[in-house]
Amino acid sequence: MSDKQVSPDPAPETSLFEERLRAARQKQGLDPVPKDGAQAGRDASAMGLGLRVGVELVAALVVALLIGWALDRWLNTRPVFLAVFALLGGVAGMINVWRVVKPPP
Repeated sequence: MSDKQVSPDPAPETSLFEERLRAARQKQGLDPVPKDGAQAGRDASAMGLGLRVGVELVAALVVALLIGWALDRWLNTRPVFLAVFALLGGVAGMINVWRVVKPPP
């Protein structure tokens, strides 16, 4: 019926193709070269630290601004408490960032 031979186990052909594809993608720069475990851990740790610093700074500022806005609205003193708490929130955020990045004693 058909002159083609069908391989009963396509796994060897598939694995060979996957290896060639992986090598070609790395050669073209489409896949990064795999890093050793220590370097990958440092990258993840640095990214986590950066995200934590950003969240600490923004969270302190947002909370302070909300408190200032609420006090201004409640006491009908429009920009006074908002400005004061904006400064306090910025300072608190910087103190939090300093605590995160300073070396341990």
